[in-house]
Amino acid sequence: MKLISWNVNGLRACIQKGFYEFLENAAPDCICLQETKMQPGQADVQTPGYHQYWNSAERKGYSGTAIFTRHEPLSVVFEMDDARHVGEGRVITAEYPDFYLVTAYSPNAQEGLARLPYRMEWEDAFRAWLTALDAKKPVVVCGDLNVAHQEVDLKNPKPNRGNAGFSDEERAKMTELLAAGFTDTFRFLHPDATGAYSWWSYRYNARKNNAGWRIDYFLVSDRLRGHVKTAAILNDVYGSDHCPVLLELEL
Repeated sequence: MKLISWNVNGLRACIQKGFYEFLENAAPDCICLQETKMQPGQADVQTPGYHQYWNSAERKGYSGTAIFTRHEPLSVVFEMDDARHVGEGRVITAEYPDFYLVTAYSPNAQEGLARLPYRMEWEDAFRAWLTALDAKKPVVVCGDLNVAHQEVDLKNPKPNRGNAGFSDEERAKMTELLAAGFTDTFRFLHPDATGAYSWWSYRYNARKNNAGWRIDYFLVSDRLRGHVKTAAILNDVYGSDHCPVLLELEL
């Protein structure tokens, strides 16, 4: 099974920058999107052969996730089972016979870590959601998790320490999530890879200079490790300030 995750930073804009061509050429079984920034009725999104599932933020032009899948799920749940975290369109869970597929767009802690307290609450709720699913069947988690876990996961770790996405608190929550029974598939297959990033600022020619961050992930329940065939960062794909990430599972 071929799965792709991509923070498109506005799907309508990404469509104008080659999204359809990418989808046709990559031909995944499922593509999970973050930061769609739209309600499904705001554009006629053409994905022949794919079932579409949208979780849009109540605030227009903000956040939002979507799953386009060739295989109709057994069930789909929007948001988490926690009323504190409803309304920003950050999570979709699709159930398949052998696993759950969860796509997520984690809240940004923002400049000066202004939203860090909320981010910490969200992290705890998200981990609880995933572990409850994992108790039933294996889980595949993907999305923009808005954290570079280790120093190797961003170009300039020292000056960024304490900034949003590389605060000690956010990194510790990722460690806690992995310790709860999940594997970072890219690091599992490529433990020593450097210069492997999935997001670059639009400023300072960051992408040209590969001054980036790895904040987009595929995680799997630990018991799926042996089924991971490929985990890759598709950094030659443009259309957003993020690039897609890929997971191939043998199930």
